[in-house]
Amino acid sequence: MPSMEIGGEKDQFNKYACACAVVASMISIIFGYDTGVMSGAMIFIKEELGISDTQQEVLAGILNLCALVGSLAAGRTSDYIGRRYTIALASVLFMGGSILMGYGPNYAILMLGRCVAGIGVGFALLIAPVYSAEISSAKSRGFLASLPELCIGIGILLGYVANYFLGKLTLKLGWRLMLGIAAVPSLALAFGILAMPESPRWLVMQGHLGKAKKVLLKVSNTEQEADLRFKDIKIAAGIDENCPEEMVKLPQKNHGEGVWKELIVRPSNSVRWMLIAAVGIHFFEHATGIEAVMLYSPRIFKKAGVTTKDKLLLTTIGVGLTKIFFLIIASFLLDRFGRRRLLLTSTGGMVCSLAVLGFSLTMVHTSQEKLSWALTLSIVATYSFVASFNIGLGPVTWVYSSEIFPSKLRAQGASIGVAVNRVMNAAVSMSFISIYKTITIGGTFFMFAAISILAWLFFYFFLPETKGVALEGMEMVFSKNYSRNVAAETDQRQNA
Repeated sequence: MPSMEIGGEKDQFNKYACACAVVASMISIIFGYDTGVMSGAMIFIKEELGISDTQQEVLAGILNLCALVGSLAAGRTSDYIGRRYTIALASVLFMGGSILMGYGPNYAILMLGRCVAGIGVGFALLIAPVYSAEISSAKSRGFLASLPELCIGIGILLGYVANYFLGKLTLKLGWRLMLGIAAVPSLALAFGILAMPESPRWLVMQGHLGKAKKVLLKVSNTEQEADLRFKDIKIAAGIDENCPEEMVKLPQKNHGEGVWKELIVRPSNSVRWMLIAAVGIHFFEHATGIEAVMLYSPRIFKKAGVTTKDKLLLTTIGVGLTKIFFLIIASFLLDRFGRRRLLLTSTGGMVCSLAVLGFSLTMVHTSQEKLSWALTLSIVATYSFVASFNIGLGPVTWVYSSEIFPSKLRAQGASIGVAVNRVMNAAVSMSFISIYKTITIGGTFFMFAAISILAWLFFYFFLPETKGVALEGMEMVFSKNYSRNVAAETDQRQNA
């Protein structure tokens, strides 16, 4: 059994590790900004380019289909060139996509820019939480690995604010500036990321033991903690824990060869369970409808009775503020209350909020006159849904899938989950308008409520608690012999 990482509650956050995780997570701000700004930019794009509802759905969803390609490529890429260079590559790709979208003379160029940016998004969504998880200790991993999701929320809010202020410019300039301005921070981040250390777990997998030890000394609170973490990582990589060498040649190269066979073709029982858990949580994150609310909130509020552009964009800013507020709370609760408890509470709140939203929108749809109470209830239910999602399911999805796989399988295992995430994101964003025109907008949210019930059941039966478990101990958690007693013993040993 791997030794348990040490460090009390008061000193569990290493400042250097936090700084590295923050820098790595900043790529997620750029992605979040694109998601938020596109919700408002589409109003102006439709007005200038005269695109149809179907073209709007494709424009919104194509980024996620391209992110699917990026996420699948990112796992192997990060195993080959390392975590930090993969983050830099994601920044460069997103910068290129932003420039194309900012130029955007026609629909075709706009689509091309979304595709390039989408590949960068796929890289970023995989690598930021994986890097944060690999440099953090077990006691602070929930907080640090949830930072990318928090940064996405900050980016979405910035996108909503940009919509409100840049929307006052001329029609030709406003939406292009909204989309193109993201190129500036992308370029800055591409250079800034190179000042960060590489993941110590990736370094060990390449045989660079001396470099890995130096990084661990920086990201650990004490030398004793660094030594314990270093021993666990070496054991997991198949290296003698007492090996004194600075550089070793491993029996086989660890650039990702043979990983797909161990993940899909002939996985062990624990790896199969990990894969089911990762795919399931990513599937339900978007199948429950969050993208419909974040991307189409102006349409939802318009259906509820909000009419003017300014009021629509201001109400949407409230969605962004709600998201950030509850993500901040969740970041501090993940390592205190655990992933599982937050996940089940969050999903239960989502079921209730979606049912209320479906009811209020149905009442607005069927009524011949304006219902002020239904409008208010719709806005409250929307904010409640966003709050419930971001207190649990949103951040837990990325923390959980980035921490459960063994070191050799982590990047490519997490990439499968991210690929499913992007497929579901694209499916919801590209079909929402068509679905609500078929079964009404209220009926659509009743459908999301039913899916959320299925999500709660899946999380209850298939997702064990991982709070406080070292990355090298996850296979024990996902083994058939694992029990709550083992988890309790692990917690006691860690707190000793």
